[in-house]
This record gives sequence, C-alpha cells and structure tokens, in this order.
Amino acid sequence: MKNCTELWNLDLSDNRLSGSIPAWIGNITSLLILHLRSNFFSSKIPTQLCHLLNLHVLDLADNNLSGQIPQCLGNLSGMISDVPSELVHQYQGRVTIVAKGRELEYSSTLSLVKIIDLSANNLTGKVPEEITSLLRLGTLNLSMNHLTGRIPPMIGSLRWLETLDLSKNQLSGTIPSSISMISSLNHFNLSYNNLAGRIPLGNQLQTLNDPSIYEGNPGLCGDPLKRKCPDDNISSETSEEDNDENEIFDTLWFYVGLASGFIVGFWAVCGSLLLNKSWRLKYFKFIEEKKEKACVSIAVTLAHWKGRMKSIRNRDTQATFSIT
Repeated sequence: MKNCTELWNLDLSDNRLSGSIPAWIGNITSLLILHLRSNFFSSKIPTQLCHLLNLHVLDLADNNLSGQIPQCLGNLSGMISDVPSELVHQYQGRVTIVAKGRELEYSSTLSLVKIIDLSANNLTGKVPEEITSLLRLGTLNLSMNHLTGRIPPMIGSLRWLETLDLSKNQLSGTIPSSISMISSLNHFNLSYNNLAGRIPLGNQLQTLNDPSIYEGNPGLCGDPLKRKCPDDNISSETSEEDNDENEIFDTLWFYVGLASGFIVGFWAVCGSLLLNKSWRLKYFKFIEEKKEKACVSIAVTLAHWKGRMKSIRNRDTQATFSIT
C-alpha cells in the first residue's frame, strides 16, 4: 500500500488488526481521512502521521495505543484551513464518524468535518499545547486515556469546536476560562478527572448546565454543581454586611436630611419675620384676618343649621297637632 500515492481515504476501522500503526502511512501525503478505529493497534502513535498535512479526519480511537500524543499534530494544516476546492470532488460515498457523542454519517459535507479522536486508548502525558493551533478543528476527543497535567490555557482558541471530550483521564488544575469563548460547543465532557476550582461561566457554557459533565472532580465547585466555592460564603457574608451598613447609612442620612430640612424651613420663615418688622406686622395681620373670617364663617354656618333644625321641629309639632 506504500505505492498508493493518490489515496485520500484509508478506512480500516472495526477489524482485528494488531501491532504498531505502520509508519509508512505518513508517506501517503494525499491522505485526507485516516480511519483506524476499533482495532488492536498498540505501541506509540508514529510521528510520521504528522507529515499528512492535508489530513482533516484522524480517528485512532478504541485501540491499545500508548505513549504520549505527538506534539507535531499541531502541523496538520488540513485542520486549520478548508479543503482546497480542487479536492472537494474526491469526496464520494458515505463515511461514519463518531462526533457530538454519537455516530454520524457524512457524505456531501464530509469535506467540512475536522476531527481528532484518540479516545479509549492508553495514552499518557499532557494534552499538547500545539493542538490549540488547529483553529478549524470541530471535534477533539481524548477521553478514556491516562492523560495528566493541565488543560491547555489556550483551548479557547479552538472557536469552531463542537465537541470537546476530555473525560476519564487524570487531568488536574483549573478549567481554563478561555473555554467560555468557544461559541459552537454543544457536546462537552470533563467528568472523572482531578480538576479543581470554580467552573467558568459565560457564553455557550451557560447552556451546558448538566452537572454530569463535571462529576467525578471533587475539587470543582460552582454552577451547575450544587457544591459552592469557598469564596461564595465570604462574598455572601460580605454582601449581607454591606447591606446592613447601607441600611444604617440610609437611615442616618434620612434623619439628617429631615432635621436639616426642618431647620432651614423654620429659619427661612421665622428668621425673616424676626428680622423684618414690616413683614412681621403684615404676617400677623394676615393671620388675624383669616382667623376672623373663619370665625364668622363658622358662626354663620351654625346659625343656618340652628334655623333649619328649629323649622323642622316646628313642622313636626304642627303635624302632631293636626293628627290629634
């Protein structure tokens, strides 16, 4: 098969092939799809696969591969740019690929699929930082291995990621906040690792509110988990104290404003009367006139009601005599 220099799709999945992945595959530079899933391949991933610059589907899942993930996978430029238009006509037939947590069959849109799936192996070491340079990558599945270290801080650079599955490893540290920048993410799983700290919030992560995608990480806290972070209690206590202080200050300023308003209003009226004799005389004359008018009005009203009551009693008396 070394001589198949025009081969673009090599699919040997679901067989019982064993031994090492042949290094000579790296010489078939025309390869766009390498599908070796569900076999018994062992040993390390050959670095020669990094020579397949046009490769945009790399599926080595469900084997017995060991060793570290080659850093040179960041050289797979086929996962950085679109498939050249002159190669699109080669995509014929149907290919079944595991993406978004399930098996999907691609045909006409296969040229748009960009996947690295190394799940269910015995891989060790760190998640290579170089993978974060594959800007058009749509699926990154490294689950069910023995990976250690931290999640690359620049994982948020993979803006086109729809699937990110790093579950069932021994990853540690915090979840990078840059993950919240991946706006296309719809299948996400970090369960059963040794991650710790607060779960980032924002953007697409707000819609991924299933607690099971974080379970098995005793050190994680915050939404959507029920486990609160230590600083949540501090912030809530601080908030309560701030509210109490605000209430005290509000009450204090209310009474200060009330007192100052009374003082200003009182002296604005009474002070002017004390200092200006003519105003004082006019003010008291005005009050006297109002008082006299009020007294006269009350007296007239009382006299009117007395007259009406007297006439009513006289009518009642006359009516009684006439009946008798």
